[in-house]
Amino acid sequence: MTDGGGTVAEPGRGYTRWWLILPALAVPVLVLGFLIVGLFAWALSDEENPRAGAMKKVPCADALAFGGASAPAHAHVGNCTMQQGIDTAYAAELRMPREDVRGWLRKTYPNAPEARSDASCGALCLDVSHEDGLPAAAGAHVVQVRVEYVNAETARVRFSAFTM
Repeated sequence: MTDGGGTVAEPGRGYTRWWLILPALAVPVLVLGFLIVGLFAWALSDEENPRAGAMKKVPCADALAFGGASAPAHAHVGNCTMQQGIDTAYAAELRMPREDVRGWLRKTYPNAPEARSDASCGALCLDVSHEDGLPAAAGAHVVQVRVEYVNAETARVRFSAFTM
């Protein structure tokens, strides 16, 4: 068999149809590339527009108010956050004089049970819901307070208020 120029062409060899295969391969590669770029953009998004479930810093007055509380007089309040997804959760960390903790809890939640002291929750803990003493104005369904004594004068109070 000749190719018209006097040379013999090999039987069974012809033109490759790469123009049909390349688009079929390029589409999945491009889609995967866009997904990877989108995933990185989502992961690196800023705090001003958090994703659902992302934790963001909030004013401590807001975190405490969600649980029906306000900052005690001689407390240093810091590290206050909010996380929102299906439920809403606020957290605050306070440092205050040890001697003021029980009085603050009694004043804040007068209808709640007395704070308990056991090994499972630290030096002192309190769990309050609307059924057992949480103020009606609180946006939370449950408030949990965990107290650790830092030294003879100072207590670290971890306050969390959340919906269920």
